Amino acid sequence: MRIYLDNCAFNRPFDDQGQIRIRLEAETKLYLQDKIRQGTLELIWSYILEFENEANPFLERQAAIREWHSLAVVEIEENASVLKIAKSLLSKGVKAKDALHVASAIEGCADYFVTTDDRLIKKLSDFTAVQVINPLDIIELINGYVN
Repeated sequence: MRIYLDNCAFNRPFDDQGQIRIRLEAETKLYLQDKIRQGTLELIWSYILEFENEANPFLERQAAIREWHSLAVVEIEENASVLKIAKSLLSKGVKAKDALHVASAIEGCADYFVTTDDRLIKKLSDFTAVQVINPLDIIELINGYVN
């Protein structure tokens, strides 16, 4: 199973863990990372993920996220196909950077696009090119797949 973690998902463990939902999403993201390390899940990396991560003002977070680049099975660079898909997502009201993330996931043949962004999940709830999903909702799906 191939997944794309967006910047929100990668940063979830660094968020304030005082809210139960944030804590559960962070734990789930760490679980996904363990599955990536074990080779049970495949990670997609992209140029837009790299760009957003490099803009992170917290250098320790930036470094921790950057390490995942080396575990990706595929790296998506900007190309005409990604830009075309992103443009079509803009017409659905998706923000430009989010559109580039989703387009990169599609280009990398992701089964799931994992994000903690509820607005993005709602906007793409009927999207069929890749399933846009919250980390909490993917657990049941991957447990049946990886066990």
